[in-house]
Amino acid sequence: MRWSGQQVLDEGVGADVALPGLQGVLRSVRTPEFAGAVFHEVEARSALNRVPGSSPVPFRWTVNPYRGCSHACVYCLAGHTRVLLADGRSRRIAELRVGDAVLGTERVGGVRRYVPTTVLAHWSTVKPALRVRLAAGTELVASGEHRFLTDRGWRHVSGGWCRSGRRPRLLPGSALLGPGALPAPRQHTAAYRRGYLCGLVRGDSHPGAGRAFPSGHLELEALGRAHHFLAETAAVPALSALAAPVAPAPVGPAPRGIAPVGAAIAWPREPGVEWSAGFLAGLVDACGDVHAGELRITPADDEVLARAADALRRLRFRFAVGPGRVVRLRGGPSELLRFLQVADPAVSGRRDLGGAAVAGGPDLTVASVEPLGAALPMYDITTGTGDFVTEGVVSHNCFARNTHTYLDLDAGADFDGQIVVKVNIARVLERELRSPKWAREPVAMGTNTDPYQRAEGRYRLMPDVIRVLAHSGTPFSLLTKGTVLGRDLPELTAAAADVPVGLGVSVALVDRHLQARLEPGTPSPAARLDLVRRITDAGLPCGVMVAPVLPMLTDSTEALDALLERVAAAGATGATVLALHLRPGTREWFLAWLQREHPRLVEPYGRLYRRGAYVDPAYRNALAERVAPLLRRHGLGRAVTTVRGQNPPGEQAPVPEPAGPACGEQLSLL
Repeated sequence: MRWSGQQVLDEGVGADVALPGLQGVLRSVRTPEFAGAVFHEVEARSALNRVPGSSPVPFRWTVNPYRGCSHACVYCLAGHTRVLLADGRSRRIAELRVGDAVLGTERVGGVRRYVPTTVLAHWSTVKPALRVRLAAGTELVASGEHRFLTDRGWRHVSGGWCRSGRRPRLLPGSALLGPGALPAPRQHTAAYRRGYLCGLVRGDSHPGAGRAFPSGHLELEALGRAHHFLAETAAVPALSALAAPVAPAPVGPAPRGIAPVGAAIAWPREPGVEWSAGFLAGLVDACGDVHAGELRITPADDEVLARAADALRRLRFRFAVGPGRVVRLRGGPSELLRFLQVADPAVSGRRDLGGAAVAGGPDLTVASVEPLGAALPMYDITTGTGDFVTEGVVSHNCFARNTHTYLDLDAGADFDGQIVVKVNIARVLERELRSPKWAREPVAMGTNTDPYQRAEGRYRLMPDVIRVLAHSGTPFSLLTKGTVLGRDLPELTAAAADVPVGLGVSVALVDRHLQARLEPGTPSPAARLDLVRRITDAGLPCGVMVAPVLPMLTDSTEALDALLERVAAAGATGATVLALHLRPGTREWFLAWLQREHPRLVEPYGRLYRRGAYVDPAYRNALAERVAPLLRRHGLGRAVTTVRGQNPPGEQAPVPEPAGPACGEQLSLL
């Protein structure tokens, strides 16, 4: 692997500033081969990690040369791209911060609906840019890996391969889903301000009703805007009048530049567009509400109702009037967004699209996708729903995982983009293995993060780790999805002469399309089966971990039989079939994927995993019964073993299995 043009971002103590919470940083490196990723080279204090006693795995010790995974792609958007906030306003993605409330989507009762969600992570990178132009003229600048939601599912901006799979891409005519054009900040003209005050006062109370303005139910956001508008309007009376009946209006000079509201409620002779927009905004803040993306206004009397209908017609909104003077805005989320842009009510609760069904429209059809021929600064976020609304369309974002949280790193972007490399792992491991207390128990690698991810091609940590373990007499096992292990076959062959060595390659399924979506950033099943063949050709036994088996997706007898047939043909010594294990962090990502891809299975999975991370025992037993005859048929039921140098020729010694019994629990998903 070439790491040309690498850039040292921080050295010495400066790196601690860049990555708070991580001790022992030597330097942080960014390289063009891994766009968006930073490798933090650290001096680790320890190498051996004890497995918690409560864990069901058949080993007590692990070694993890890396934290995080460089397999993942980074989906990004240009910094000026606007993101829809939960209150119906918008903000540039470059200006978002962790904790901001934005609008995402989730499936509710089989229907995808808008829901508020929180920004969990925010990061930036530099990526080659493409422009997506929509039928209505909207333009989105994004990386080729970025995905948008269409009426046929998620589609990448450009074609090609991503995360080891052929990615479905946007084409001219692709129908994107979303609420449509986002609101832009509105200028409040003098006519708008007068209309707003009239709508607010008339909607909250009216002359002759015997009620004071403001009433107790008026929101502080509306009162704050009214105070601001009164202060800007020279011909309105004192704010103290807001606590008095609307009529008669006080007369006299305005103390501190604020006058009574009597003039504000007067109907204009010729209401214009600006006055009408302000009037509707004030009316909504006073007597409106939003439910499941539908705006409703309930005026106090027929005169206000007539004025509201006139204003809606003037601004070309579709509406209906029902019993009880209830005015309903028609047209769904897209029309509500346009209303928010034109009228701009102040109260956040009147700007909520939550609960509305996600749909599309002709304006969101893709007109063209073209490369800009340049790499641009780009940004992305992680949200609680795994998506967000940008420039009126639903956009995917990177999923969150919990692996990094112990380092004060976030669970989303940092897992993909902040890779911790323990450059002294072999030296520290050698010191720990020399301890008189070390009992030479089996050590398992690849049970948390893959030791043979792509970055290993650069750092080459594993050859020394293998050597140190073998020289200390410590048996070890390796489980990987990465074909980089083939580089170390000479070291592994030499180690097997001294200690038991167990090698395992994880192959979950042979369906390339499904594999690319479930195991992004990893070699294809064919490449991994070829690795199995190379291992066995080198004289080393190799087991295959058929994991994860996905209930109701990849667990049929036919699918397992086809996979095990190919595993046997590759020369595997044995196979272990493992049911899906959903640990915190992984669980959220997988269930979000399941909702998008197979919503009908969400409820059954909820039942199977109701007890936590492990699948229901009844399912586990049924899977074992289904698998056992298949393993016997293909000669894969025997344990994974290796020849040890001190044994007599032909005598085999048991090896620590990479992960449990023939049909047990998976250590981690993917």
